[in-house]
Amino acid sequence: MMIDLSRTPEDAEVTEAYGTDWWHGENEDEQVLALDAPLEVNVRIRRAGNKYILDGRMAGGIQVRCDRCLEPFHREVKAPFHLFLQALPSGPNAAEVELLDEDMEVDFIHGDQVNLDEIVREQVFLSLPLKCLCSETCRGLCPVCGGNLNRGVCTCRRGEGHPAFSKLKELKTDDHRGE
Repeated sequence: MMIDLSRTPEDAEVTEAYGTDWWHGENEDEQVLALDAPLEVNVRIRRAGNKYILDGRMAGGIQVRCDRCLEPFHREVKAPFHLFLQALPSGPNAAEVELLDEDMEVDFIHGDQVNLDEIVREQVFLSLPLKCLCSETCRGLCPVCGGNLNRGVCTCRRGEGHPAFSKLKELKTDDHRGE
């Protein structure tokens, strides 16, 4: 959904409901796999000088890949977000503009249009925790065969220690220290 900021009143509100067919993963290794419930987004847009302030909140359900066992699971999304938008500077020296500290919190946009879909997609990723787990007791994958340890005990033969150090077992040591 494109929003034309030049035609938006000083204080406007936009509400959008994204259906489960809206989310398309960019690659198969992506953390968020799909929406499994509609995603409701409400955004208040205010103009502050040459910047736009977007205060929003979103709520819905997503399918996420567990970081330990790689299985998909349902995760509720209920997150507020706050953005500053500003048009890119124009003119002959526009490519070499020095950013100030307060500019680090601003997202720059081209022209007066902003794609709400891109903002929502970004905010979904930002709402995720650093580690997404299907449960606190998730046992993950077997480091040898890759089997899901949540489904049962692994029957593969595990060696002792990391295989990179297996040659160290063959070394003979001299236990006569300090003689």
